[in-house]
Amino acid sequence: MNLQRLLDALGIQDDAARAVAEDLRTQLDELQARLREAQTHLEHLAPTRKTVTSLADRLPAALPDLPEHPDYPRILGVFNDATGPLRARDLCVALDHELLPKNIEGTRAKLKRLVKLDILTEVEAGRFARKQ
Repeated sequence: MNLQRLLDALGIQDDAARAVAEDLRTQLDELQARLREAQTHLEHLAPTRKTVTSLADRLPAALPDLPEHPDYPRILGVFNDATGPLRARDLCVALDHELLPKNIEGTRAKLKRLVKLDILTEVEAGRFARKQ
């Protein structure tokens, strides 16, 4: 067996092993960079989680589904801007409904429905307010 051929074969294997090692070092560098990014992301999530958790008990309960009528969201919008209890007549004015008995009674019925859904409260007969 020729010593030179053996040395050449060892040189080829050495070159291949060095190439593999260099590829692995490159992959390791990329993985370390990705790991640093993931750790930074986790560090940013921790205070966010803490804040959300501390506020969770202060969030209002989800509103029940409103009945299918375009006035219901508008009524709630008026109550969101109101500073005190409102009558059905006040809502008719705010919603630009004619002040006819049928419109006032229809609005009063909608207000009573919102009371049953526990969204509004009737603070006194005929006067409604947003539930606290």
